[in-house]
Amino acid sequence: MRHRVAGRRLHRSGGERKRLRYNLMASLFLHEAITTTEAKAKMIQGEAEHLIALARDGSEHHRRLVLARLGGNERAAAKVCDLIAPRFEDRPGGFTQIFKLGKRQGDGADLVKLRIIPEEA
Repeated sequence: MRHRVAGRRLHRSGGERKRLRYNLMASLFLHEAITTTEAKAKMIQGEAEHLIALARDGSEHHRRLVLARLGGNERAAAKVCDLIAPRFEDRPGGFTQIFKLGKRQGDGADLVKLRIIPEEA
């Protein structure tokens, strides 16, 4: 039974999941949109929104927390703190959107586009 078991395992070991999460979030922040499977997008969506909310404060402590949660990717952390987070100063939440794209040709996995909403939205 899976009662009260949180998180997605994605058929990977703990270290593989951790690196996957770091790389997906770094790609999301660097490109502001990624195409991936629905399970992977839902896995990182909440954490990505949390990092944007942390980065809005702008303190050195929060910059370092963002850097740590991105696996040491300094380019992605700098972009979150300097470019993305200031766009959402007055927004209480909901910084990302998921759009369904259909099924992948090879294995039938549900594909989605996870993106950071534009500033005019």
